[in-house]
Amino acid sequence: MAAPKIRTLHDAVAELIHDGDTVAMEGFTHLIPFAAAHEVIRQGITDLTLVRMTPDVIYDQLIGAGLVRKLVFSWGGNPGVGSLHRFRDAVENGWPRPLEVDEHSHAGMANRYVAGASGLPFAVLRGYRGSEIASRTDTVSTVFCPFTGEELAAVAALNPDVTVIHAQQADREGNVQLWGLTGVQKEAALAAERVLVTVEEITDELRPRPGGVVLPSWAVTAVAEVPGGAHPSYAAGYSVRDNDFYQAWDAVSRDRDTFRTWLNEHVSVRTEEAAAR
Repeated sequence: MAAPKIRTLHDAVAELIHDGDTVAMEGFTHLIPFAAAHEVIRQGITDLTLVRMTPDVIYDQLIGAGLVRKLVFSWGGNPGVGSLHRFRDAVENGWPRPLEVDEHSHAGMANRYVAGASGLPFAVLRGYRGSEIASRTDTVSTVFCPFTGEELAAVAALNPDVTVIHAQQADREGNVQLWGLTGVQKEAALAAERVLVTVEEITDELRPRPGGVVLPSWAVTAVAEVPGGAHPSYAAGYSVRDNDFYQAWDAVSRDRDTFRTWLNEHVSVRTEEAAAR
């Protein structure tokens, strides 16, 4: 793979994410790549299949913008607050467009990423028994262990066209480091054809950190320096979670016109500050 190039956020999104792509935007509680999602909205990249273990406000915004045709996920909600109202409106009422869903367990989604990162067609786990999930998707099946004869669940590998994550740091060669509460960012990146990482800062050298996750440059397609790019989530060591935003989002997202107004004021209309990113 060619050495990753440092890009502006606009150019990185335009180059790597296309209409009809399957896109994973991962991050658990923190390091959620909101700025990249907002750039997707500004560029109007549409007909997306979005993948995420825990779609929260970031995907509520993309769904409400009418850019998503399918969601692959294992849980959805506004963490600590309640429902995702743009998500619910799309599922229940087809607004602003119908939304296809492919629901899994957390373990199933994590194992799908691992299989994709490992170059395997599927993963095997003990799960899904007693639920109706397997009857509603063609990405769950069963296999029999060749050694014990035990019947196990099999989940199809996930290989996104693009994985987008946010991290704390990258060096100028494109090596990326993230730390704190991490989820499946590494697996989602290694499973993807293309990888876009937004970072708090680009440094001359990455300092090793206990428990830190390093994505080597060969696994990263493009890096964009976007300070605050995880807001309203946070980046450990750089920012704190904007709990007020998550509370306020419940009222914003309940009403279609209120949501449209918020989108136009805060995302769709580019300010000088946003353009500078």
